[in-house]
This record gives sequence, C-alpha cells and structure tokens, in this order.
Amino acid sequence: MNHSIRVRGKMPNTSHAVSHQIEHRGLSIPTFIYGTAWKEQRTESLVQMAVTSGFRGIDTANQRRHYHEAGAGEAVKKVLGEGKLMRSDLFLQSKFTYAAGQDHRLPYDPNADFGSQVRQSFESSLSHFDTSYLDSYILHGPASGRGLTRSDWEVWRAMEDLHKADSVKLIGVSNIGADQLRLLIEKSEVKPAIVQNRCFARTGWDAEIRRLCRANDIIYQGFSLLTANSAVLNQREIHAVARRVGYSIAPVVFRFAQQIGMIPLTGTTSQDHMKEDLAVYDFDLTDAEIEKIESIAM
Repeated sequence: MNHSIRVRGKMPNTSHAVSHQIEHRGLSIPTFIYGTAWKEQRTESLVQMAVTSGFRGIDTANQRRHYHEAGAGEAVKKVLGEGKLMRSDLFLQSKFTYAAGQDHRLPYDPNADFGSQVRQSFESSLSHFDTSYLDSYILHGPASGRGLTRSDWEVWRAMEDLHKADSVKLIGVSNIGADQLRLLIEKSEVKPAIVQNRCFARTGWDAEIRRLCRANDIIYQGFSLLTANSAVLNQREIHAVARRVGYSIAPVVFRFAQQIGMIPLTGTTSQDHMKEDLAVYDFDLTDAEIEKIESIAM
C-alpha cells in the first residue's frame, strides 16, 4: 500500500512516536502495523525504516509471489542485533498461503498433505526471522470463495496444533467472508484471534465482519484503507476533518480505524509518511466525524 491520497500535512508533534499496544488474549499487540506486501528487494530496508520510525508490528507472508519474508526477517535480525529492542518488543505476523496463491518459489512440498505444508511453511518463517515463535500466524485466505473446504480444515487443525505447542501465540485468517467466519468460529477448537481483510468504505468499512469480530473477541486488522477507497476519501468532508486536526488524510483515516476498534495496516515506502502516520496518537476524532467517515460511502 502507498499513500496515493493527495493531501499530506505537517509532521507529528513528537519526533520519536511509537505505536501503542493493546492486550488481547494475553498478548500485547501494536495498534498500528507495517505491511510488507509488494516491497520486493526494498523489504529489508523498509522494515528497518519502519521499526526505526516507531512501528512495532510487522505483517508479512511466506508467499514469495507478493512478499519477501526473508528480507523482513533480515531487517528484524539487524534491528534486534543493535540491542535497543528485544524480540518481545516486536509483534511478528506471517501467513500460510495455498499453492494457488504462490509462484514457483514454494516454501513447502506441494505434494505433501496440507498439514505438512503448514508445518514446513511455518518452520521456514521461523528460520527467516531466526525466532522460536511467531506472535500471529494467519491463513492467507480460504481455498474457496464460499464455505470452508476440507483443505481449509486441515490447514486450520495444523495451525491449532502450532498454537497448542506455543509456537505461535495467536492464529487467524485473512480475506474471509462473513459466512465463512461464522463457520470457522462455530467449528474450530482454537477460535480465530485475528481477522485481516481488505477494507472498503462502501461496505461500512467491512461492518458485518467487524460486528462478528466484536462479538467473538477477535481483533480486526484492516488493509488497503487508503488505496481501496481513494475516490471516497477525496470528498470535502474528509478534507475538512484533516484541516481541523492539522494533518493529512492518511493519518485521519488510520485514526478513524483505530477509534472504531480496528488495527490498520500501512505499507508506505516513505519515512516521512511513516512518521506522519504515527501521528495518529496525537489527536482524536469527534463522534460526529467518526460517524461521517463511517457512512461516507453508504
């Protein structure tokens, strides 16, 4: 994700802003996460830049087609090697991706059963980060657009086993529909702790999924908040909010997301934008402004 919205404003009041944390199922989770999709060979330098700027949550996937997880891992190893942060200061989140979503650079044997594929992919992710555990591990998306297939359940059971072994603190799912999420909640032994979806204003910012998450103690992470909604966010009402708080549209949208209970992801490649995005902790939106943004495309 990059910042395609036109307006950028002043820099944050604090030069060393750090993303805040919330407690969820016994784990501290940053309320703002840096996403690493589509960064390719810049991944390592950008992840280092993000952590230096104040981000403490890193989202990636063991899917070389769209991510360079090894690059993110090298950045984390370098940051921790400086001795200023400990492993426990960072929230590391990766994903298992089916072969249909991969290219030829698979992190597992495609002929293995799905449980083995999950374990092989997970061990590869641990190796990339040189860590003994991940904070969050996510199914990148169900195998089908409707329902949950036998392969989905095999993958989820393998993820549950990783959670039970304390190899991963939280498990979750991405790119999921409401009916699929209801089924996963109902039938799973270890309930999903995180849902990560592309978030469209035209659906009330994924309102139905967010309601399900609130009702079932699930953290909702939203991505593409800017790029999926660029036309809507250029409306005068949004610009008026940005003028009032003295920042640009991007941090306004991210602060809105946080105030309605969402953890936003940003994937900006600019350090200035990283610092400005972390200015979300410098201001609050009013109830009226939140209501206006929540219904802006409805």
